[in-house]
Amino acid sequence: MVGEIIYDRETIAYYSKEREDENDAFREFLFYRDGVETDKYVHDLNKNISTLIDCTSCGACCKNLMINVEEGEIKPVADHIGINETIFKENFVEESQGGNMIMNTIPCHFLEDSKCRVYENRFNECREFPHLHKSNFKGRLFATLMHYGMCPIIFNVVEELKIKTGFKASSIQ
Repeated sequence: MVGEIIYDRETIAYYSKEREDENDAFREFLFYRDGVETDKYVHDLNKNISTLIDCTSCGACCKNLMINVEEGEIKPVADHIGINETIFKENFVEESQGGNMIMNTIPCHFLEDSKCRVYENRFNECREFPHLHKSNFKGRLFATLMHYGMCPIIFNVVEELKIKTGFKASSIQ
């Protein structure tokens, strides 16, 4: 069971700024908690909350995040939009400083009216976001909180996790 879900991204962005110190304290609080138990809570909350939020009506991640691309993901997307892989790479992909392939624009080329034009063939990184189904939540918490003010799923999971773990925001100076 989850509490009230907040969907509005402006409200989420507002709370994100208001709760920066609280979230820093929450990170420290979770540092001392059992990681396996925390992962279980996060996985359960993610299952419940992600079914209540329609990512295809939001598109915030597509509007704001750099998207990594694996070599094997290019052909299905290129085929889907009707071009060959070479043209796809020339028009949509660049190499990052670390040598990884990334989409060459933010927002993503394939975002149209907050929906992905290649959704069925979207990149693995897009499928995996916001990564709340993975283990080691505590190890990814800093990065997760960077997206707390953007993603309704992350925001609501973190807020419910605060309740579930007994975190007391009132003790923050």
